[in-house]
Amino acid sequence: MATPFFGKRENETPTNARPGSASAYGNTAASGTLNSASQTASQPNAARPVTEALTPAGSGKEGGSKLTVGPNIKLKGVEITDCDTLVVEGFVEATMDSRVIQISEQGSFKGSAEIDVAEIRGEFNGNLTVRDKLVIYATGKVTGTIRYGKLVVEEGGQISGEIMFGTSGNAKPASVSKPSLQAA
Repeated sequence: MATPFFGKRENETPTNARPGSASAYGNTAASGTLNSASQTASQPNAARPVTEALTPAGSGKEGGSKLTVGPNIKLKGVEITDCDTLVVEGFVEATMDSRVIQISEQGSFKGSAEIDVAEIRGEFNGNLTVRDKLVIYATGKVTGTIRYGKLVVEEGGQISGEIMFGTSGNAKPASVSKPSLQAA
């Protein structure tokens, strides 16, 4: 009897997966069947799906809409809407209003963004309004007009431009006494 193309196949081990190894879709058991993410979550020592590893702690609801712009991908001249999390590993030139943006070390974003939480390991250039928390890691570089609720800059991280505390009309310019500001 022929196996349906999109149906579940019994007793078939994937040729490129090792028994008991984790896959992007869950945990691969010794029999070669894939467990769903909900089954994996109930197993205390099971591997977690990739999407859980990228979600920042305390980011709120799970299973929201997520857009990943992979390495070597260029996305230009767009408006990104209804996206809970944007992961930038390539280049994005856009305007957006979202909950979370994560820019990897190789990633670059140019444009305008209104975000709840921003985690910058790569480059951001443009207008950035972070309603809650802006985190600039050691490899991160942020330039332009920046407004933030909370700011964390890891040693080595760079921030330059018009920097203001507060995200509403009562934003106040941050006072910097020396041009060579370094975060500890």
